[in-house]
Amino acid sequence: MSNNNITRQDEIGQNIGYRYDVNLLPDYSRLTPFLKRYVKIMGWQDLNWLEDVHLGFEGDTPAVFDRNINGWLRLPEGMELPDEQQDRDMLAREVLIRFQMSSKHPMVELRRAYKKF
Repeated sequence: MSNNNITRQDEIGQNIGYRYDVNLLPDYSRLTPFLKRYVKIMGWQDLNWLEDVHLGFEGDTPAVFDRNINGWLRLPEGMELPDEQQDRDMLAREVLIRFQMSSKHPMVELRRAYKKF
């Protein structure tokens, strides 16, 4: 990681999500039940667009970075985290997808405001 990233992290008080090892491929045997259904419904063979999604931290709070809103999604307080990083990353992917599909995602408001039809 470059010094610029470290300096920027210090300035904003957050970890920068893309600094994680994107070469760590997901272990598909660790898919959550939700992710298994999601992949099957979407007709996909892999999670390639989610491979660089990892559980990080915003301050001391476990969080996942959502590039669409350029912000962190904090996990609920007191949520039990798995011990293994691969399991934590699968949890992060599930949280991200669930939020992006929810009516609370800011993109829903943008769509309502700017859709043409």
